Amino acid sequence: MTMTIWGRANSSNVMKVLCAADELGVAYVRHDVGGPFGGNRTAEYLAKNPNGLVPTVEIDGEIVWESNTIVRLLGDRYGKGGLWPADPLVRARGERWMDWQLGTLGPPMSTLLMQLIRTPEADRKPDLIASALEAATKNWTMLDQHLASHAYVGGDQFTLADLCPGSLVSRWFRFPIARPDLPNLAAWYARLQQRASYAKWVDIVPT
Repeated sequence: MTMTIWGRANSSNVMKVLCAADELGVAYVRHDVGGPFGGNRTAEYLAKNPNGLVPTVEIDGEIVWESNTIVRLLGDRYGKGGLWPADPLVRARGERWMDWQLGTLGPPMSTLLMQLIRTPEADRKPDLIASALEAATKNWTMLDQHLASHAYVGGDQFTLADLCPGSLVSRWFRFPIARPDLPNLAAWYARLQQRASYAKWVDIVPT
């Protein structure tokens, strides 16, 4: 089975899906869609994903969108009992951080990306940057505290759940900002950097 992925590789949401596929040995073909490549507002694409966002995947004839849903699907199908714990309660230890990434961590990190990387310096909004930085710092500090007693977000072993906040932590350490010393977060990031999939798809200069 070969999965089809539509989405540009510099999207953090696409990154986590690419990493999950590589971690699980799932074959795929990928098409550049979104951002500078466009194509995500065409009638053909919107018929697949009415949000017009990336990624979208096709697997066994089924179209699936929403990146964390895709990661869960891949885990359930190809990683159960390994990179995706079989026990739902054990799995929830990591899954909560997946949803936290989407609803809590993601918004201020997205603002920082848009303002610090994708907006010309003369057009940036200092108040917006300061507000987003304050929120992001609070969030990363929370994760740092959790990681003081856990090697990974779900416990002592790497799981696919790490890829979701992990898709943003590389940006946090690369943004031109003042960061507090978060040693547990830095150690977790270093562990992720040792994984081939993460080094290939995520640990890159944000664009």
